[in-house]
Amino acid sequence: MQAARGASLTGDQDTSQPTRPSGPRGRMLVVFALVALTAYAVDVVSKIIAVDRLTDHPDVEIVGHWLVLHLVRNPGAAFSTGTAYTEVFTIVAMVAVVIVLYLARRLGSLGWAFALGFLLAGVAGNLTDRLVREPGPLRGHVIDFFMLPHWPVFNVADMCIDTAAVLILIQVYRGIRIDGTRVVRE
Repeated sequence: MQAARGASLTGDQDTSQPTRPSGPRGRMLVVFALVALTAYAVDVVSKIIAVDRLTDHPDVEIVGHWLVLHLVRNPGAAFSTGTAYTEVFTIVAMVAVVIVLYLARRLGSLGWAFALGFLLAGVAGNLTDRLVREPGPLRGHVIDFFMLPHWPVFNVADMCIDTAAVLILIQVYRGIRIDGTRVVRE
């Protein structure tokens, strides 16, 4: 009897080594993880620096009045709405993280890998603030510090969420599903 290359003749499987995803789906998971971890790290570090350098200091003009560093502690959601619902936003963010991680298991498209990576980074970045910052767990205020004229103050996590939204819309418009298959249009 002849076994396929690398197969055991006795049928015993070597389970001593952890299995890693391989092939296209495995590569998509790696891209997803790298995007998520890198963007999350940039968000967390930028907030630490912003709090350190901007607390009790005047605003810093980066590009005249067009881009200013201005520290804001935001208890609400986008555009500082719903400031009385911080705990609800925290729970929604926790659920969103779980959903993104669940969906990532099906990745088969590079566009979706980037989109979900940015989405996870953004949601997790703001969730981290809600969990660890004052006034306390589940009620922490999100650190925002980029200010444009006639626009709410925002942070790197917010930019990641916006980038994810654009990438998701592009993938949907192109008819590409998370698993990489295309929607057949008639």
